Amino acid sequence: MQLEAIVNQPVIETERFDLRPVRRSDMGMIEMYASDPRVAKATSSIPHPLPPGSVEAYITRAMSADREEDVWVMDGTRAESSEVMGVISLTRLDRNQSEVGYWVAPAFWNTHLASDAVQALVDANPLGNDALFASVFHDNPASAKVLTNAGFVYLGDAETYCLARDAAVPTWTYSRKL
Repeated sequence: MQLEAIVNQPVIETERFDLRPVRRSDMGMIEMYASDPRVAKATSSIPHPLPPGSVEAYITRAMSADREEDVWVMDGTRAESSEVMGVISLTRLDRNQSEVGYWVAPAFWNTHLASDAVQALVDANPLGNDALFASVFHDNPASAKVLTNAGFVYLGDAETYCLARDAAVPTWTYSRKL
């Protein structure tokens, strides 16, 4: 039996869900959602098809004491919803800044879950950042709206390589001073 690592990361409570550190028991649900091509193609880092062991490796990295990315699961059990509705993360950058990344399971699209999660993370500012950054693909304007609703400001266009699409994809980049 493998014991759960204790991750030094706060739980962020909202009315609808908790943002809590990822745990090994999330593996099945994360794998189910991450293997959906609609989810994978909306992120830069999820390959499609999903290779065996990739979610386990992701969770192991997220639970590591020397991680560069703090990962929270959008957990709706307190509000009698799904235990895993999506994932949101902060990847540490230099100069006390982080990059926000998130995805939401298709069953919870168009429910303002991403907006609420990003706003909760901004309000909590668990890493004490001075600024946050995020980028979204041009063909995902709903994610751009999530960021602008949370006070992010458009910085410019760029390109990011998307594993699931096996291509460089145009992005909009946003920032938020805290």
